[in-house]
Amino acid sequence: MDKPYFRELSHPELVNPVFIEGLPGFGNVGKIAARLLVKSTQAKLFTELYSPFLPDYVMVNREGICRPPRYEFYASSVEKTSFIILTGDAQPSVDDITAHYELCGEILDFIEKYGCKFIVTLGGLPLPQPAGEVYVAATSPKLATDFVEKGALIYGRGRIMGATGLLLGLAKKRGLEGITLLGATKGIRSDHEAGLSVFNFLTKAFG
Repeated sequence: MDKPYFRELSHPELVNPVFIEGLPGFGNVGKIAARLLVKSTQAKLFTELYSPFLPDYVMVNREGICRPPRYEFYASSVEKTSFIILTGDAQPSVDDITAHYELCGEILDFIEKYGCKFIVTLGGLPLPQPAGEVYVAATSPKLATDFVEKGALIYGRGRIMGATGLLLGLAKKRGLEGITLLGATKGIRSDHEAGLSVFNFLTKAFG
């Protein structure tokens, strides 16, 4: 495999879906929140993404069966809102900058085929004494203000690492709108409380 490969299991009918990304990162906050969203909306897996940019190991289940690491795209609809939810096993190495750009570009190409115009990326923000805060960064001042009014705090500290930040930046260059939601976490181990805080804020913000 010398390039990303999308294994499409089905083709859901979605109208202007919101794209939500939650991949492993600080405290696994984004992945935990995305998994909670998959479960709560009864989202269905419709595409798997395999890539040579992902780490060089295999995932092994309880039965001892192995597979390469992958990203998973789920689809769901809640009332009048449709979602495409992305989660997965890992991200490329922090040292492989090209891999991050290539993979994020492939993801954006894929979701644009389904008509996505708004994206939400989820992640963790390392803080020494987290207290359940959720921070927001956005593609426009108006969007940032809108989510501050919903209870988030402005994140203005410089950088957002990995796909959580890069997807938002590349999406803006394509004319898409979106936000990043960051849950405060110590970032040492999987932080289910921070993931739950982001999930609760997300569900409240989208009704």
